[in-house]
Amino acid sequence: MHWYLDVLKKYAVFSGRARRKEYWMYTLFTVIAMIILAVLDNVLGSSPAITAIYELAVLLPSLGVAIRRLHDTGRSGWWVLFGIVPLVGGITLLIFTCLPGERSANAYGPDPKSAYSPA
Repeated sequence: MHWYLDVLKKYAVFSGRARRKEYWMYTLFTVIAMIILAVLDNVLGSSPAITAIYELAVLLPSLGVAIRRLHDTGRSGWWVLFGIVPLVGGITLLIFTCLPGERSANAYGPDPKSAYSPA
């Protein structure tokens, strides 16, 4: 859960790097929340009001963590716009977010994995 909250604390931070775990745990919690809210929307008959509000609320944190994830792989955050291209863009971004990050410091900052100390 702290992975999700850490991304929300960095609400509109587009600089730096994000580990795969940070990106995918945030994505997992976001998808789970959207499913729960979609069910709630249908039960309350307010479809898609609650889900849309949540999607707007997490838009900037989602962009931020995606850009930081691309930075970790040594790519510019502008690659996130490639997701607009139907099919090819989404597959390419999926592959980029699954790749391991650079093991040393790059133009976007130090390796977040080496700076991480498990609690």
